[in-house]
Amino acid sequence: MFLADVVGTVVSPVQIRALDGRKLLIVRPVKPDGTPTAKTRIAVDTVQAGVGDRVLVLDEGNGGRQILGDPKAPVKTLVVGVVDYVEGAQGLAYDARARSSRP
Repeated sequence: MFLADVVGTVVSPVQIRALDGRKLLIVRPVKPDGTPTAKTRIAVDTVQAGVGDRVLVLDEGNGGRQILGDPKAPVKTLVVGVVDYVEGAQGLAYDARARSSRP
């Protein structure tokens, strides 16, 4: 699993049946402080995340298929949680609550 920022969505008029009705998000892996760590990738949304959210991403096929309830689904990367805050030894590294209270 890794942390990521949702930076966009993907719209595809043709998809495989296992993904019908599922939103696809473009996610950028980040460190807890928001520094990008890898290239963007596409993930299946399972938690109603949106652009601007920091999320927890599962990047493992078998776990993804179990979450979707389809043992043959060709998936690997899923958004499985929206992060409220990240706290480390130095204190808060990220706090969505502070971000949402800004004008």
